[in-house]
Amino acid sequence: MYTCNLCPRRCNAVRTDESGDGFCGMGMLPLVSRAAPHMWEEPCISGTKGSGTVFFSGCSLGCVFCQNEPISHRKNGRMLNAKQLSVLFRRVEELGVHNLNLVSPTHFAPVILEALSLRKPGIPVVWNTSGYEDTKMIRQAKGLVDIYLPDFKYASEKTAAQLADAPDYFEATLEAIKVMCQQTGLPVYDEDGLMLSGTLVRHLILPLRVGESIHILDTIAQELPKGTPVSLMRQYTPMNGVNLPGLDRRLTAREYIRVRDHMLSLDLPGYLQQKEAADSAYTPAFMDKESLRLLEDL
Repeated sequence: MYTCNLCPRRCNAVRTDESGDGFCGMGMLPLVSRAAPHMWEEPCISGTKGSGTVFFSGCSLGCVFCQNEPISHRKNGRMLNAKQLSVLFRRVEELGVHNLNLVSPTHFAPVILEALSLRKPGIPVVWNTSGYEDTKMIRQAKGLVDIYLPDFKYASEKTAAQLADAPDYFEATLEAIKVMCQQTGLPVYDEDGLMLSGTLVRHLILPLRVGESIHILDTIAQELPKGTPVSLMRQYTPMNGVNLPGLDRRLTAREYIRVRDHMLSLDLPGYLQQKEAADSAYTPAFMDKESLRLLEDL
């Protein structure tokens, strides 16, 4: 039994191996819903061989529009202990991928970090997160995580409360990302442009919320180390029957151009996502044949 305060919600929740009464609703043992190469991350993450993603069920943030809702809001997947998870990480590495990409790992952090301690992969480890992290947990990951891939989603308390029930999101995430940048230093790339270490900040532009996107980009330019790369994403797709202003449609070209041009004016390095990414077809299949093969006998 474990009393959980892993994320900024600090639920003080009681969690056993298999169940929990916190916001995420999860037990302590990780639920893995997908393990497979993924080609749709940023070029410095996916490269030519793909990123070795391991998707975990549940989420400490729980955005209402999440494209991974079948796992982020539900208990789907295979439950693994630290030793089993370590074996899975090795199997993913043996696929020949560029890195081990842990997607939504925060609420299972103690067991995941234990698995990484049992055997540190020979490829970079990516912590792919909503950004809503407790700085203590980030510090505990030092030496085990090479690349942080945090989202920076919301600027206003109102939006964060409405879309994720997390009015403190902006302050908590900014502090967490600062610690990530301090821990990793500026990005280091290999000769092929693949990231070996560093922090890459993602921001998803939301319809009717361009002002918040601009504020977040200004904050990155002013508060984070110069040279921190940004991935500006335009992939928002209406999902899960969300009926809130703007969230029932995709981003307009005008909205995207305003934010893109502001990012360029700030001279922020990074990536601009193509329009084609705004398609539900880019949402990965969970518990597919590849995942089941890698999870076999664990």
